[in-house]
Amino acid sequence: MLNSLKKKSSQAVFVNRNNQIPAIPAIKLNKLTLVLLACFASLLLLAFAIPPSKPIQTHKNIQLQMPVQPLLSLVASNPEDETIWQNLVIKKGQTLSSIFDDLDLSQTLLYNIIHINKDAKQLTKIYPGATIAFARDKKGGFSKLKYRVSETQELVVKQIDSSLSTEMIVHATESQVQTANGTITGSLFNAGKKSGLTDAMVMKLASIFAWDIDFVLDIRQGDTFSLIYEKIYQNGEFLRDGRVIAASFTNRGDTYKAVSYDDGNGWSYYNPDGRNMKKAFLRAPLNFSYISSNFNPKRFHPVQKRVKAHRGIDYAAPRGTPVFAAGNGKVIKAGYNKYNGNYVFIKHPSGIVTKYLHLHKRKVKRGKSVKQGQTIGTVGSTGMVTGAHLHYEFVLNGVHRNPRTVKLPKASPLAKSKLQPYKLYATPLFSQLDSISVNKVALQKTTHNKES
Repeated sequence: MLNSLKKKSSQAVFVNRNNQIPAIPAIKLNKLTLVLLACFASLLLLAFAIPPSKPIQTHKNIQLQMPVQPLLSLVASNPEDETIWQNLVIKKGQTLSSIFDDLDLSQTLLYNIIHINKDAKQLTKIYPGATIAFARDKKGGFSKLKYRVSETQELVVKQIDSSLSTEMIVHATESQVQTANGTITGSLFNAGKKSGLTDAMVMKLASIFAWDIDFVLDIRQGDTFSLIYEKIYQNGEFLRDGRVIAASFTNRGDTYKAVSYDDGNGWSYYNPDGRNMKKAFLRAPLNFSYISSNFNPKRFHPVQKRVKAHRGIDYAAPRGTPVFAAGNGKVIKAGYNKYNGNYVFIKHPSGIVTKYLHLHKRKVKRGKSVKQGQTIGTVGSTGMVTGAHLHYEFVLNGVHRNPRTVKLPKASPLAKSKLQPYKLYATPLFSQLDSISVNKVALQKTTHNKES
């Protein structure tokens, strides 16, 4: 009886008297479940009983070190914000005024720009071949102008609203010292090219020794040269050749050396003894090309068909090639006849007269004083000739001398007070020139042995 009552009391019946919904059996809970529920309830009561803590910090202020230069420029990458420049190469005869007219820019604007300041006035000195650039605003009006005033300076003119201003931007250059050497197997230009030299640098090399060597006639296969020189760079790109610091040239077994040195009156080239490489006369009165006829007292004249003394040297060169005065002097004759064509005679000190015949044009008049290297005319074919060339004569005290071999006056040396500082400066450079030549000879021998 007791057991049956216990079984009945373990079940609960829920009856809805009104709706008569069938009763749902109660969930049976064992002791473990009851314990867990009691613990959970205790934890909830404890949680609500504890006072609230400090509010949770949802973010922190973190300081970052930003790079000086932005990693990405959104402004620069936006094409709408980029300045579009119109570059114009100035043509011969073109003026700034005509350029403004071509661009539909007013002359009043040009006047105002030129009169901003001294920097802006340099625009009046534009020259053919230079580049000037313009930028427009959104309405098509003037916005900016830039012009390269010099190798290192660029002028920028800006207009904001109705206000004009200028800015001078400096483009720094840097020089690198280079060495080169070569052996002539054909022409000097080809040898220079093989050595990594530009044509301009070859001309600089030749100009240093132009008082000792006739580069038109005297160059021979096997001649050698060495030089220490500068290359000028701007923004990491090669800009131009710089100064030849030191150079040597061996011609027909004779070696000539020179070092660039500033004695207080500017840079010039001096030999190991401290004598200036510049002498009273150039060996050749024009840039070297080639010679068509050597000095020959008994030569068969190609036009007159008879033996006639040829008391000078013919330098074959393209018509219009500049002809230089071989030395300082005064023009004593400048005219034309059917034999000499256009000619110029120059009298120099020490009883020397130089003559220049068959010129295309004369650039000087009788009585005019000229300086060494000054252009006195251009190569032509006037008079009794078969082709364009310069006929050059050297007369000493009334006697024709061979311009190639005549001894020329030596230049005076540096003053004694400047000679010692010069030698201290030049000696290491001459030693370096010698080492360049020695290293080249050693390399050639090594190459030859390998080939053998």
